[in-house]
Amino acid sequence: MSSSQEHPHRFVVLGAGVIGLTTALTLRAEYPASSIAVLAEHFPGDYHVDYCSPWAGGNWCSSANDNGLLESFDRVAFNRFREIAETTPEAGIKRSPLRMIFDQRIEDAEILSKGTGKLWYEDLVGGTVPLTKDELPDKAVFGLDVPSTFVINTQIYLQWLLEQCRNAKIDLVRRRIAHIREARLTPDVAAVFNCTGLGSYSLGGVEDKSMYPTRGQTILVEQPIRPLERMYFRSPRRVDNDTTYVFQRPLAGGVVLGGCRQDGNWDGEVDPALATTILERCCALAPELGRPEDLKIIKHGVGLRPNRKGGPRIEAEKSDAGLVVHNYGASGAGYQASW
Repeated sequence: MSSSQEHPHRFVVLGAGVIGLTTALTLRAEYPASSIAVLAEHFPGDYHVDYCSPWAGGNWCSSANDNGLLESFDRVAFNRFREIAETTPEAGIKRSPLRMIFDQRIEDAEILSKGTGKLWYEDLVGGTVPLTKDELPDKAVFGLDVPSTFVINTQIYLQWLLEQCRNAKIDLVRRRIAHIREARLTPDVAAVFNCTGLGSYSLGGVEDKSMYPTRGQTILVEQPIRPLERMYFRSPRRVDNDTTYVFQRPLAGGVVLGGCRQDGNWDGEVDPALATTILERCCALAPELGRPEDLKIIKHGVGLRPNRKGGPRIEAEKSDAGLVVHNYGASGAGYQASW
């Protein structure tokens, strides 16, 4: 019998966004005899500007270019998404082609991996096909067709993750805490996993002032009569405020239109002028949508991506709160780096 079975570990995961729930499931797989609790103020089904995961557009389109750890995170998630899509389609993940269009040269679009000068996920997605000049919209510089990546119905996927936690006998505790030490629900907790995202900016005992919001705004519309053949993405760079995207979610999830990346903006209210601009940009990008005035809007959304100067914090720390493993600051890569 292993030592972990003789002396089962007790873990607490703080936060129930996509990263928190995935962390809890990963712990269960690694430590099957352990006691695990997810402690959070918000859970799937909640809609609050401080709870980012429900507002995500939801796809796999790596923004990592570090030729290292961040790329490896996205690779692991891609392979896990492939497994889920093939074996559990009801989880809300589906394969989809993607058309990426950029308004700068490929060398300036920040999609090439440092050190190699190549698109690191070329083989992972089945190769990419450069767009011809006739396929590029006005003022675009270059584009790529990605034959096979993933789109996520985030509402269904979050609920699926939550159900997996229930099935795995992971305790779910709804509570707001002011300090990280409050996450030690019992004295014998071996480790707390801090997956609070932007909450780490103000959480006592963490108070990471490197954290800042990157505001996003989306519109969920009904599926047009002419179904979308692919996802669409257009931007000056891979990560840019003037990014436009169109994702048709699986399982009757509608079509997500976006967006923006407004660093340092804490405003959780919908900007009507920006919403109008998003509709116009998306219809220009995806011809299947038709005219902006013909789209049937289901709802508007605003989310605050948990961004961090220097990149995500993934490290262990010993303090008066005991052993804390930090896993936050993924910004807009929360889903595609979650596993």
